Amino acid sequence: MSTEDLIELFHHRWAAPALGVLGERGGARFVELQRRLDVGRESLVRALGALIASGLVRRNEGYGHPLRPEYVVTAKGRRAAPTATGVVAVGDADTLLRKWSVPVLAELRRARRFSELSAALAGITPRALALALQDLEAAGYLRREVQATRPPSTVYRPTARGRRVQRVL
Repeated sequence: MSTEDLIELFHHRWAAPALGVLGERGGARFVELQRRLDVGRESLVRALGALIASGLVRRNEGYGHPLRPEYVVTAKGRRAAPTATGVVAVGDADTLLRKWSVPVLAELRRARRFSELSAALAGITPRALALALQDLEAAGYLRREVQATRPPSTVYRPTARGRRVQRVL
């Protein structure tokens, strides 16, 4: 998946887990998703709306029968579902399901400076990037190295744990 696709998928906290469940089953009813993910109604409505808008999920036109799913995965969604499931399964979901965590890790294929990451991630604010980097460092997904140059510069590299997430991507 491209970085833009990852930004879109992880924009809402519950979008990736919902896509993972829908990908496993091919579709599901709203109540099933809500119970399986243990998420509030409004959060799930926003996540499903984002998935529909991005073309990963669609409402089932044949819905109405109790055994038919209310939401089904599109072809694009079937390609993205393994990534969503893998990211949720491989690490700390609380950290990885934050808006910018996975896109930042995706951009850290090599050591990068703050300004390089900021330029690579469309729409991220400096504050959001700084918070994402702090969270990922605290969770052990990346390492911050201050280089002894004049002036000093900071480089971010993925740790072994971060590389496991990158392999899923």
